Amino acid sequence: MNPLLWEFSLPLIGKVEFPAYMTMLIIGFTLATWLARREEDRSGRNGDRIVDLALLCVVFGLLGARLLSVLADGHLQDFVHLCTDPKLVPAIDAKVATCTADSQCGFDYLCNQVNHTCYPPRDCLAALKFWQSGLAFYGGFLLAAPVGLWYAQRKRLGLLRIADLCSPVVAYGLFFGRMGCFLNGCCYGRPTDLPWGVDFPTLPGHAHVHPTQLYESIGCLGIFALLYWVVRPRKQRHGDVFAAFLVLYGTLRFLLEFLRDDERGALIGLSTSQWIGIPLIVWGVFWLLKRHDPPRPAAPDPRP
Repeated sequence: MNPLLWEFSLPLIGKVEFPAYMTMLIIGFTLATWLARREEDRSGRNGDRIVDLALLCVVFGLLGARLLSVLADGHLQDFVHLCTDPKLVPAIDAKVATCTADSQCGFDYLCNQVNHTCYPPRDCLAALKFWQSGLAFYGGFLLAAPVGLWYAQRKRLGLLRIADLCSPVVAYGLFFGRMGCFLNGCCYGRPTDLPWGVDFPTLPGHAHVHPTQLYESIGCLGIFALLYWVVRPRKQRHGDVFAAFLVLYGTLRFLLEFLRDDERGALIGLSTSQWIGIPLIVWGVFWLLKRHDPPRPAAPDPRP
């Protein structure tokens, strides 16, 4: 665990910090966009449209990811209290369990002199600060995917063709994103006695837990390889790669949710992500099993 990947100081500017979570997200997004653009250029089309598409999707993706995280991950009340009464919000990663002075709490936390516990400072904009982690992938996917497909349709890029093009690189980007989760210490798993379990200092008692972030990261890299080198070259029609991504990632995420131990919302024994994943898996299986006509050639790119 290393929430701060690196830092240095510059003249006139001062300290420059690179938080691990956001840095890995940016690296993943950049490499995924580069890969998708390269494939588009290789097909004889204009790769600039893919960059435009990626920038549009990242804006709506961050919005959707933050929105689902705030609403469904069990911390909505904390965000309200951060603005109305911060003393009701526990500082789970404070340096001490009890305090007598603010300096003992660490970070920018304050000490409640009534019950001698640490609490965060007042922040009415905390729900909007996505760079402090708190992003739910499915929220971003459910908002960015329709927007991206709308853009592809509007620019006559071929809706399902673009969905197939982007599916492997989304899995590729998730590989880096989950590595960022591991470094940040979020999205952790349940306690385990397995030798590859990890200790996170921010958890009570430094619990030895499943590194579910690494499980998903490695799984997403495998999904990328399978989609990119196996499914994509052999697809029978446009939409097959996208459907395979829904089935593979949905299944991976559904199973890993049973090992997760962080708060992320639940209903009837299943997490929010599992309930979202079920219809996506079903749709993907339906698409792959349904008979279709051979794919039509995509319309030529009207932009030189």
